[in-house]
Amino acid sequence: MADKKKSAKAQLIDLRGRDVITTQEFSVAELEAILALALEMKKNRYSERHAKLMLRQTFTMLFYNPSLRTRQSFEAAATELGGHAQFLEPKAMRLKSVSGKKDSAGESIHDAAKVIARYSTGMGIRILENSVDKYGDGNWLLREYAKFADIPVLNMADDIYHPCQGLADNMGMRLNVPQGESTRGKTLLQTWASGKLARSYCSVHESLLINSRLGMNIRLAFPKGYELPDTRVLDAVRENCKRAGTKFEMINDPLAGYEGSDYVYSRNWFGPDFYQIGKDAEIARASDRKYKDWICDERKMKIAGPNAKFIHPMPVDEEHEVTPEVNRGPRSIIMDIAECRLHVQKALMAMTICGVKMQGGRIIWPKK
Repeated sequence: MADKKKSAKAQLIDLRGRDVITTQEFSVAELEAILALALEMKKNRYSERHAKLMLRQTFTMLFYNPSLRTRQSFEAAATELGGHAQFLEPKAMRLKSVSGKKDSAGESIHDAAKVIARYSTGMGIRILENSVDKYGDGNWLLREYAKFADIPVLNMADDIYHPCQGLADNMGMRLNVPQGESTRGKTLLQTWASGKLARSYCSVHESLLINSRLGMNIRLAFPKGYELPDTRVLDAVRENCKRAGTKFEMINDPLAGYEGSDYVYSRNWFGPDFYQIGKDAEIARASDRKYKDWICDERKMKIAGPNAKFIHPMPVDEEHEVTPEVNRGPRSIIMDIAECRLHVQKALMAMTICGVKMQGGRIIWPKK
């Protein structure tokens, strides 16, 4: 047994050339290596060693949807690694439609991917639900680019997954765990909340997937009618918890999941029929007074316990998802998580584009 543990610790983690579509496609050892490098990059943020990894290299970003944190954090990450992040809006380019239909006008994904790969050493794509016709189309497009581009493709959020956010969530929680403790064995309450933003599933899916992989108990709370419809994701979370020896619970009560929860992630997500009824109808439904109890407030956080923390990927819909008292108070670690986006993305770029490796907790920097 000791030899097996020693062998596992000595495993070489080499992610050069890998696409990053979802954390579920990485091993636990690979996820731990990414997070370890991200922590090093936070501790020594402006190290000269980091600053030359992407020297004179370009990271191309296709933004089908706007962003604050994603754009700024990726641009800052490329800059701090010594490279440049190039912002492109597909609507201003001659690209085929998202549907990828053969009769749609514009340049094919095949050709666009091949061209971008000649100019850049990596690329990111952000494409959410309001840029596609049906659930899964955004993820399909991202995988098509990954198929044809011979450079790493990083998912900057699609209509199913948001791996960078999931990694940042977990890193932020680790930074705020009591000294000497671990997030493993802690309980995460992932709860639906009312709201006026009709939010997609991607951040919620990724939180469930990565935190169940990394040893946390998962409580998923939602009112009837707001079930997460992708059974593939739920089945994966269930299996992740089984393998980690942790619990996965689903609750239809706005209060029951709080007791004993270490982290509370209160966020709206749209109903399973969103693509049929549209955004305005979804916002009207989620804002109904019958959902007024589906909000994170100080009373509920007290039930969770004195050390419970509030997490959220932002932007926050205050007074619907959470009260200002909690969101802006000492329990909230959302700003730490927002900062962690920068560090995990630097780590991903360093490993997939620049060839930084990890072995037994040791960083192996590429030779000059």
